[in-house]
Amino acid sequence: MTDRDRVLISAGEVARLLDSGRPVTLLDVRWELTRPHGRAAYEQGHLPGAVYVSLENELSDHRVPGRGRHPLPSGPDLQAAARRWGVRAGVPVVVYDDWNGAGSARAWWVLTAAGIDDVRILDGGLSAWTGELHTGPVDPEPGEVTVRYHDLYSGARRTVTADRVSGVAVLLDARAPERFRGEREPVDPVAGHIPGAVNLPSTSLLAGGRFRDHDELRRLVRDLAIDPETDVAAYCGSGVTAAVVVAALASVGVDAALFPGSWSQWCSEPGRPVEVGAGQGRSR
Repeated sequence: MTDRDRVLISAGEVARLLDSGRPVTLLDVRWELTRPHGRAAYEQGHLPGAVYVSLENELSDHRVPGRGRHPLPSGPDLQAAARRWGVRAGVPVVVYDDWNGAGSARAWWVLTAAGIDDVRILDGGLSAWTGELHTGPVDPEPGEVTVRYHDLYSGARRTVTADRVSGVAVLLDARAPERFRGEREPVDPVAGHIPGAVNLPSTSLLAGGRFRDHDELRRLVRDLAIDPETDVAAYCGSGVTAAVVVAALASVGVDAALFPGSWSQWCSEPGRPVEVGAGQGRSR
């Protein structure tokens, strides 16, 4: 299996899995920055058997202070949620969404960071699916999956802290260019970026809703002077869309770290330097 096949799955392959009758767990992770709750859209039409997953309430733990707008959930909480979704050991999991890969990439990152194997992102999301859609909720049989990590900040996927993030060799900012430059900040109280970061919008890694092909992603990686040995990390506003960057890099064999708190944590901590445009950093 190639690196890309370990991260992504096509709609055709999902259809073949369903037609074969082999077990597969489908998770619908509808989420947008301006519409974070996707249950209503899910119930209007979803892949057959897909279970709704709330990014806000199940893939984040808002009780955790000081770690940005979408702190990672604990392993035990995630395990309880995954069992509610019907996740079972040895059964492949497919995650999808309907907006720029953000919700599905977050789910992929969180589940694999917890040590759950065989989790893949439906490439192209809901729009890539040409089969029938079902409506209403799905109440699956409870699963029995066991997560291997209680603390996802030190789980199976690499993370960096606010104290270390500015020291990585290549730091990628996954937000839109105008947010990176500090020209517009619709969510967080401070505009700008972490000094030294390179802007790589998560949407630039997609074409027609799908991840760019292997050769395009490889060229992009080379242009950024990244190879499998490079110390690279990604961040965004709150650790959600940066997971798209981590997934894209994983698909070409690069293991990038995630800064989970991202800009929402960085800009809230007094004394952290902030850079706007192409100028020098400034301190708060």
